[in-house]
Amino acid sequence: MTLCFATNNPNKVKEIQALLGDAFSLQSLAQIGCTETLAEDQDTIAGNSLQKAQYVFETYHVPCFADDTGLEVTALGGAPGVYSARYAGPQCNADDNIARLLHELEGKADKSALFRTVITLITQAGMHQFEGVLAGSILPEKKGTNGFGYDPVFVPEGTTETLAEMELQKKNQISHRAMAFRKLERFLKQRA
Repeated sequence: MTLCFATNNPNKVKEIQALLGDAFSLQSLAQIGCTETLAEDQDTIAGNSLQKAQYVFETYHVPCFADDTGLEVTALGGAPGVYSARYAGPQCNADDNIARLLHELEGKADKSALFRTVITLITQAGMHQFEGVLAGSILPEKKGTNGFGYDPVFVPEGTTETLAEMELQKKNQISHRAMAFRKLERFLKQRA
């Protein structure tokens, strides 16, 4: 089965293709001819995921799924949350976002956080959403070079490594994204 994964992030495509295996073939936005930036202006992670998938399905007429992920830090009232990718501003990168996060957490004792991923699948048969949540805590400095986003400062519960210190195979066993994609995979295989 061929599906569009509504992203142009090659790290995400690689990570998810490894999870889904050979039964599914993923195409990126570029591969279906979508060159525009997809809007992410909803108030929730689930809303952003739905917005992206719906746009691709309605505009390009291909079965697709989109994900959105947010880091929810307890001491910051759930921030950055839906604004995780642009926490330090629209033109900023992951290093800028991490720097702002660590600055905001200075002097706060509670470093607990959740990574939340919501995937929206839209096909001719309808729309379905799948969620994965990973609990952990934020380190005061970056560790590791794997992964992307906030991975270098996020240590999952029950481990001593950040997500950026883990090999991809290990990360794919426990990550929020992996949890959500395993739910998507089970759903797709039941209907294949």
